[in-house]
Amino acid sequence: MHRIVLTLVATVAFTGSAFAQAKHTATKSVASVRGAIADSSAKKANPKAADQKASVAHSAARPTVKQSTRQQVRATRYGGFMMAPPPSPPPPPQLDTSSPRTLNLTNANTGEALTVTYWSDGAYRRDALDKLNHFLRDWRESAETEMDPLLFDVLWHTQMHVGFNGSVEVLSAYRSPTTNAWLASVSRGVAGDSQHMNGNAMDISMPGVPVFRVQQVARSLGMGGVGFYPRSGFIHIDTGPVRYW
Repeated sequence: MHRIVLTLVATVAFTGSAFAQAKHTATKSVASVRGAIADSSAKKANPKAADQKASVAHSAARPTVKQSTRQQVRATRYGGFMMAPPPSPPPPPQLDTSSPRTLNLTNANTGEALTVTYWSDGAYRRDALDKLNHFLRDWRESAETEMDPLLFDVLWHTQMHVGFNGSVEVLSAYRSPTTNAWLASVSRGVAGDSQHMNGNAMDISMPGVPVFRVQQVARSLGMGGVGFYPRSGFIHIDTGPVRYW
């Protein structure tokens, strides 16, 4: 009986020790697994961070490559040369400020002709200005306005320096707001706020003289706007801000 009791005690002690050892082993195993997962995720996170850093570095370098490529393409497209700026107008000519100023005009729309000396003895002549106002009227509506006398000076000086002695053809001068609005609706070349409505613009041509030559001289005066219409064979002159197109 005593032996049986000792055997049972030994068996219980051994079983408890084995259970405790198994529990400890199981706990270590779980901790090891968790640690492995944590280490594994950390290891996985590090390559991603490295990849992201590499991607950012690569992205930062890419614009330089693109910029270089674009520059090469542009250089190839334009033959490796920079586009030249537009030529500047020639220097202003010496103006005649003492001779009488006479205009010889033909209205291309009505067929009317007018030769008039509008300036002499250092002053504009009122009677001549009135004739010019009527001649340069809006022929569509028979509407007149007070034309800017400086416009006649631009035309006269241009004609003198071109060396043209014939009759200047006037294609358009004063336009009423109604006429200008209609023209703007049917032609992209007509501005809605055209200087023609202000009585300070004309579209003119000098038969036999290259349009480019007339435009070049008008620009050299620096007395207002100059528009170039080589296909239509005329230039636009006005006494508004100095600009060219």
